[in-house]
Parts: sequence; C-alpha cells; structure tokens
Amino acid sequence: MTRRVWLVGFLLCLRFTCPLVTGIFMDKLASQKLCADDDCVYTISLARAEEDYNAPDCRFISTKKGQLIYVYSKLVKEKDSGEFWAGSVYGEQYEDHMGTVGYFPSSLVSEQHIYQEANKTLPTT
Repeated sequence: MTRRVWLVGFLLCLRFTCPLVTGIFMDKLASQKLCADDDCVYTISLARAEEDYNAPDCRFISTKKGQLIYVYSKLVKEKDSGEFWAGSVYGEQYEDHMGTVGYFPSSLVSEQHIYQEANKTLPTT
C-alpha cells in the first residue's frame, strides 16, 4: 500500500514540475501579422460580431452577435488556414471580458470604423 501511495505522489510531483510532460503544443496560426505599431498595442479598427463564436482553446476569445471588438492585429493568411484577427471585447455588458485579448475569425465580424492602417508586418511569436 505505501509503495502505491509513494508512486502516486511521485507521478503528481512529476506532473507539476515537468512542463514537457504536461504541456500542450499548439500549431501557430500564422507566421506573420499586420499591426499599426511595432508592439501591436494600437487599435487598428472597431469591429462588430455578426455571429456568435465559441473559442476552441485559450488562444481565442468568444464573441456574441452584436458585440463590439477592438482589433489590434490581423494575421497574414497562410495556406490551409483561416484568417484570424486579434482583439478584445468592448462595452459595459462585457465588462468581465474587457482586456482579454484573443483571436477570432475575421469572417464573423464587420469592421465598423478603421482608426489607422495596419501597415507593419511583424513575425508572430
């Protein structure tokens, strides 16, 4: 019995101390992005969600139809990939999500107002 408890304890310690054992490696969505500045912190545009979107993983944000989204960067579309933009939600009714930046499909939004051109091409990290 003590050997089994020790083994379970060891495996739990290994899980929490070794990121290679527990890490999930995700494919890059794109190798380049378009931004308005070198740090991608200036808002490019304001978009409105035309449909609901449920985020498939932690890189993405969920959106609701009608929700306004600040757009900070636009991924450069690559072969066999969708076109995604990065942004954060806007508005008092989404207060708990404000400040959370994530990707969403550009095909599900319409740009309402363009603040500045995304003319800087930068590598994604």
